[in-house]
Amino acid sequence: MKVSQRISPCLWFDDQAEVAAKFYTEIFKNSKITQIARYTEVGKEHHRKPPGSVMTVAFELDGLPFTALNGGPIFKFNEAMSLQIYCANQQEVDHYWDKLTAGGQEQPCGWLRDKFGVSWQVVPTELIDMVTDPDAAKAKRATEAMFQMKKIDIAAARRACAG
Repeated sequence: MKVSQRISPCLWFDDQAEVAAKFYTEIFKNSKITQIARYTEVGKEHHRKPPGSVMTVAFELDGLPFTALNGGPIFKFNEAMSLQIYCANQQEVDHYWDKLTAGGQEQPCGWLRDKFGVSWQVVPTELIDMVTDPDAAKAKRATEAMFQMKKIDIAAARRACAG
């Protein structure tokens, strides 16, 4: 296996690694499943998965490598770790938000949990500029607006920032 990046996220699923990888690669451009490894008899007493079932799925999202592991029900996803999607405009925000919240859960400030429990932040890059504006009053208004939103509405954040 050729490694293209030194650090790469690995997502632990019970038994949905392949389904999740397919779901994600359909949402992001420049994405694909690159390799699937299957469990064998080796280590069966530890992994408790039937031989031939999917162990890991290597995939890329927008060119970034990921691994999905079917490791069993031991660990669950939570908001302590999330994946950020930087968006150039409202159309991108809407696309990722609508696709990733399908079967999932909307959360405040541009956060969501997808149907597998993975946390994502759908972040318009313009919002970062607004909440870090050198004018403290503008930054405060933009931040206050963001705290009132689930999916980020860039136009509403602009209006709040402007006062």
